[in-house]
Amino acid sequence: MFKNQPAGLYVLSLANTGERFGYYTMLAIFLLFLQAKFGLDATVSGQIYAGFLALVYFMPLIGGWVADKWSFSKCVVTGIAVMFAGYAVMAIPTSIRETSSLIILCAALVLIAAGTGLFKGNLQVMVGDLYNEARFSGQRDAAFSLFYMAINIGSMFAPMAATAMCNLALNAKGLAYASSLPALCNSFLDGVSSAGSQIVSVAAENGMSVENTPAALTEFANNYITTLTTGYSYAFAIACGSLVVSFLIYFLGRKTYAHIITDKKSTAKNTGATNAKELTPAQTKQRVIALLLVFAVVIFFWMVFHQNGATLTEFAKSCTSPEAGGWTRIGFNVWALLSIAVGVYALFSLFQSKSLKGRVISIVILALVAWALTYFYNTTPEPLTGIQPQQYQQFNPFYVVALTPFSLAIFGWLAKRNSEPSAPRKIGYGMIMAAVAYGVMAFGSMAIVGTSAEVSPNWLISTYLLLTFAELLLSPMGISFVSKVAPPKLKGSMMGGWFAATAIGNYLVSIPMLLWGKISIATLWLILVGICLVSALFIFSIMKKLEAATSDSEPAPAATALETVEDEAI
Repeated sequence: MFKNQPAGLYVLSLANTGERFGYYTMLAIFLLFLQAKFGLDATVSGQIYAGFLALVYFMPLIGGWVADKWSFSKCVVTGIAVMFAGYAVMAIPTSIRETSSLIILCAALVLIAAGTGLFKGNLQVMVGDLYNEARFSGQRDAAFSLFYMAINIGSMFAPMAATAMCNLALNAKGLAYASSLPALCNSFLDGVSSAGSQIVSVAAENGMSVENTPAALTEFANNYITTLTTGYSYAFAIACGSLVVSFLIYFLGRKTYAHIITDKKSTAKNTGATNAKELTPAQTKQRVIALLLVFAVVIFFWMVFHQNGATLTEFAKSCTSPEAGGWTRIGFNVWALLSIAVGVYALFSLFQSKSLKGRVISIVILALVAWALTYFYNTTPEPLTGIQPQQYQQFNPFYVVALTPFSLAIFGWLAKRNSEPSAPRKIGYGMIMAAVAYGVMAFGSMAIVGTSAEVSPNWLISTYLLLTFAELLLSPMGISFVSKVAPPKLKGSMMGGWFAATAIGNYLVSIPMLLWGKISIATLWLILVGICLVSALFIFSIMKKLEAATSDSEPAPAATALETVEDEAI
């Protein structure tokens, strides 16, 4: 799977893994943090969440412009430093329900967004530049799939880290997490006296006790919210540590990608890559138009995909049972998910390795995985209770990590037979798959009246699986498409354009949150299905233009993507 890839890919991928672990640790609890600390409802918290995501994905447009004028590598290092400052501010506990605390939070969010703008897109441009050499050019799509997989390794562990920090703070004060308590506590502090009896009842159900008196309830409400949000702040501190690791990987591995570093001021030589192909004005215009058309579709994909931190988190909190039984329950143990992912790679190695030693190692690993899963199954309580909403967000990155080998194998097999779909076609198929995912959610929500229920966790888990299929078809392929098609002198700006389109889509995440509670949940999911299908229809209607722009963007590939997945042991 890792055959014929430049060493710089692994260094840059691991550097991004560390940064993404911190980012998704924060993002897993961000909506819950806003609602708990400031007593915000779904509409307002959804607007802030969407606005932050939009800013995070808009800033790479500016970061790309800066890098085109300055240096991609220097932008990456500067971005790490700025993000570190933002997470450090968020990690400092501040007063609950105070305007001053919200202002401090907003300042931290701006720092994180600015740092991400300097880091994220420019690092991906550097990855693309590794494949300007003819001997690596045919591996570009496979490389971005591997790069995307590395990102999701960090993302997979993020919800576990956030949950652990939350529980650490609560357990230290003899408290336990209950999804309905933050809202009830804030309601009581807002003067809704009827919330008091509900607090007493929910607290008792979760092993906590509180007297049903105004003074005792006020003390409990303040203490619970303060303790919970302090735990969230601990999680933000983890993000700081992850950035330190990211910087060390990037700095210590510099030799592996030094040949692609260019300083715009010193006009340093690029000794490893081929010279950029000169384009005519007509070719440049054709490519830019093709990219803008793809960006239009990308807007709506991210609008529906990033509901994982918005309406899907609301659904997990309000409409999904906090209990799981059978094999489902071990899915909430990230170590069990990691074991399954390791087993997938060992299985691929078993069938692909030509050496006896490689096959024996693969069999041993598979045996250990089977033992580990049996252990997790036997030691996990039946049923598993107290599932927190953010824990569902570990399924998507797990699926990315586990399914990437299948994705590479399938498309590699098609490439060998000259039948692999183009990147634009993969994007169209991704939109169709996203429509199927929300169709499943609509079916699972048909019996729900209002915004309160306890449906099976399997609905969300299945939806995340289908959304991951869509993501694997669209996101890494889209980034690869931008890397291939962008005119050489506009690489940073065009990669920034990809993120700017993502930013618009992320801001539109707030629209379903505005509709939450105002229309039936099933209808809400059906609206998202319609958006996906219309987007798919649009991209297939302009397919000839997109494929024409791709056809002259690279030299003939030196190897097919299949060569990354065959004849090799892990």
